[in-house]
Amino acid sequence: MAPRGRLIALEGIDGCGKTTQARALSGVLGARLTHEPGATDVGAQLRRLLLAPDSPPPTPRAEALLMSADRAEHVTLVLEPALAAGEWVVTDRYAASTIAYQGYGRGLDPAGLAELVSWATAGLAADLSILVDVGVDVAAARLAATGGRGADRMEQLGPEFAARVRQGFLDQAAGDPVHWLVVDGSAEVGALTAHIVASVHERLGDAPAAGDGR
Repeated sequence: MAPRGRLIALEGIDGCGKTTQARALSGVLGARLTHEPGATDVGAQLRRLLLAPDSPPPTPRAEALLMSADRAEHVTLVLEPALAAGEWVVTDRYAASTIAYQGYGRGLDPAGLAELVSWATAGLAADLSILVDVGVDVAAARLAATGGRGADRMEQLGPEFAARVRQGFLDQAAGDPVHWLVVDGSAEVGALTAHIVASVHERLGDAPAAGDGR
């Protein structure tokens, strides 16, 4: 039987560069790349309800429940089977995003959200969460550079919301340094990838070679 795989989550505010780093990290590690919300068939429908600017906005509690429904599907159908088979998985967002966005951002009780997250994930926590941290002004400039192309509902909520969300991530990272790594998202992309890869190897060891079953 193959040893259980590792789960690595890339977190951060919109425009921080986490998606770029998730792709790069998964490529170097030979890990499965996934994302939230929307990685399953049900999740794709929930993503539209949650993020599409032309969909009616859910209330904050409904938003948290929809995010949790997406995550429950993601854990059951994607994450757990891959980890049980010995695969390493890199996910672009995971549980910490609910605490940051719906807790700090929307003003819901973080403790209550933590219980909801634990139930939705059946207790599956990331082995390592990597916060790609940038200032709100940097993130906003990056989003503006795209001309607003495809901006989702969360990306349109403005700098004050983004600042609260950023603080939510920073507080979570400060509260659990064993399972968190904070990196400077304003660094040059290649150098940042190299730093993240080296840190993952230091924290979690080497990922199994693709197809070797270890």
